[in-house]
Amino acid sequence: ALAGVASAQKVGIKNNLLYDAALTPNLGFEFGLGKKTSLDVSGGYNWYDIDDTKHWKHWIVQPEFRYWFCERFNGSFLGFHAHGGEFNLSGFDFPFDIISDLKENLYEGSFYGAGISFGHQWILGKRWNLEAVVGAGYARIEYEKYTCEKCGPLLEKSHTNYWGQTKAGVSFIFFL
Repeated sequence: ALAGVASAQKVGIKNNLLYDAALTPNLGFEFGLGKKTSLDVSGGYNWYDIDDTKHWKHWIVQPEFRYWFCERFNGSFLGFHAHGGEFNLSGFDFPFDIISDLKENLYEGSFYGAGISFGHQWILGKRWNLEAVVGAGYARIEYEKYTCEKCGPLLEKSHTNYWGQTKAGVSFIFFL
């Protein structure tokens, strides 16, 4: 009964529940370009300090061109995304030693890069979809490292090249 509904949609507003779980308010827009193409532009912004030693400030913007295998906003798609943002992080002990000394130091910097993704959207109703997406790619990360929150000297100014997961999402979409 809902076949063809997706192709009639032109613009969707979305919220990524995985960003919400990471305490990052976010919003995305997806624009229909052609019968099998769309442009997704999503971003998140976290502005708060948890306390004097824990910082979880960051923002990200991630535009993505999508090619749909069936019709836009319905079924599976392949995406090509870019991303960029800034961060100010300290006081956390991430699993797997992702950033081994983040508990004792502050990292401040920016990143940019690109990647490829695969996802799927399910039609829930005339104006609602559910989307799952995962992607991998490259990010150039430039940072400054300080002891405690800039009260100590600059320990390091450097960069790193990251290859790995660059996108993950489970989003509800409302079509205008």
